[in-house]
Amino acid sequence: MSKKISYYTREGLEKLKNELSELKTKGRADIARQIAEARDKGDLSENAEYDAAKDAQGHLEAKIAQLEDLMANARLLDEANVDTSKVSILSKVTIRNKKNGASFTYTLVSEEEADLKTFKLSTMSPIGKGLLGKKVGDSATIKTPAGEVEFEITNITI
Repeated sequence: MSKKISYYTREGLEKLKNELSELKTKGRADIARQIAEARDKGDLSENAEYDAAKDAQGHLEAKIAQLEDLMANARLLDEANVDTSKVSILSKVTIRNKKNGASFTYTLVSEEEADLKTFKLSTMSPIGKGLLGKKVGDSATIKTPAGEVEFEITNITI
C-alpha cells in the first residue's frame, strides 16, 4: 500500500482507531454470521446470499487493510508546536471574502479529517493550499469552482 505520511489531530487519530477497532470486531462478527446463515440455506453454487456475504467480507477486509495502512503512516500533530504567525496545518484561520465581506473560520487539517460541516478544511483543497504560509493581513486569490475569489486573512489561532 502507500507510504504517504498523514498528519492527524488527537481527535482525528482517535476516530481512525475506533473505526478500525469497530470493523475488526463487530464488522467481522456480522459478516461471519451472515456467511453462516447463508451457508445453512443449502447449495452454495446457487446461493446469492452466500455470494453477497462473501463479497461484503472482501470489501470489509479491504477497508480494514486500508485503515491499517493509514494507521501505520499516521502521525499525531502537536498543537503546542503550531506557529500562529502564519497559516499552517492545525491553524484556525479566519478569512474574509473581499468581494462580499463574508467571513469564515476554518481549521486546516489533513485530507482524511476534512469535513466542511464542522469547518475543517483540507490543506490539499484549493482554499487550503491558497492559505498555507499566509500571514494576518495577507490576501490570497484562490481559484474556486465559482471562479477566482480574493480572501483576506484576518486572524490565525490554534
